[in-house]
Amino acid sequence: MVADTWQRIFADLGWTVTTVAGEGPVDHLLPGLAIRAPKPPSDEAIAAALAGADLVVVENLCTIPLNLPAARAVARVLSGRPAILHHHDPPWQRSELAHITELPPRDPAWRHVTINRLTEREMAERGIEATTIYNGFDVTTPPGDRAETRAALDVADDERLVLHPVRAIARKDVPAAVALAEALDATYWLAGPAEDGYDGELTEVLSRAACRVIHRPPPTSMADAYAAADAVAFPSTWEGFGNPPVEAAIHRRPVAVGSYPVADELRALGFRWFDARDVAPLDAFLRQPDDRLHDANAAVAAAHFALDRVGRDIAALLREAGWSA
Repeated sequence: MVADTWQRIFADLGWTVTTVAGEGPVDHLLPGLAIRAPKPPSDEAIAAALAGADLVVVENLCTIPLNLPAARAVARVLSGRPAILHHHDPPWQRSELAHITELPPRDPAWRHVTINRLTEREMAERGIEATTIYNGFDVTTPPGDRAETRAALDVADDERLVLHPVRAIARKDVPAAVALAEALDATYWLAGPAEDGYDGELTEVLSRAACRVIHRPPPTSMADAYAAADAVAFPSTWEGFGNPPVEAAIHRRPVAVGSYPVADELRALGFRWFDARDVAPLDAFLRQPDDRLHDANAAVAAAHFALDRVGRDIAALLREAGWSA
């Protein structure tokens, strides 16, 4: 999603965009760039894919060490060339990866961009100057179809539905989201698949749930998913950003959010989120909704996360670096 947003913004700024990746529908496919590929692409293959590019945006490859040989190869090829390293998940933020200290690489020709100010500060502590550009969202997305989506899920009109719009991995805290749904006497809807070996634990957690469970992707769109939900669960223990609380604001749904550090950073902008550990206030809100909360959250989302704001931030970065289309 973030890479697609940046691609559209660069095109709007007059750049011709060519995509390179290890998998997916891209202009140049280099399988060795894929996560945990057995062998990285050669420096020559990377250079050929980037031939003619005036600027290269590296999306997290040189940040999180899921394919360290490929990250090293890309850094070698980009040495001395204009590049933006877009950082989501630096290794020190995950205990199992913290021993890897060679990422992110650095070069005077590059600019570093983080998705939160916490990581920007942590980069500075490691001698890397970075700029924070928050993720961007279409804040004008029209409402989804509540009735048809609930009908497709076989959810009754008077049935509370709690949406958990995430991949099922340990740090998303599925047990806490299930407990929230149970306490609200609601149906729990997990919209994403199990990943990173979480399948067995997820099966056990869902089998123990004392509420109805739906585990399937949205029948149509995420806009419809938010429209169908009465509340959104997001009790994550760690996120580099966490899109669902912002999406919930855009789609005017109350959201219960965990206490991960970047959530505190985003709350400070003015969001009025519920505490995922304290069910009573959310239950009271669902019994007596107040549009003023939705108005306030939507205004914060529009002020700080609209696509035109991201476009202005990227344009400012390009001007500072002296890069033009």
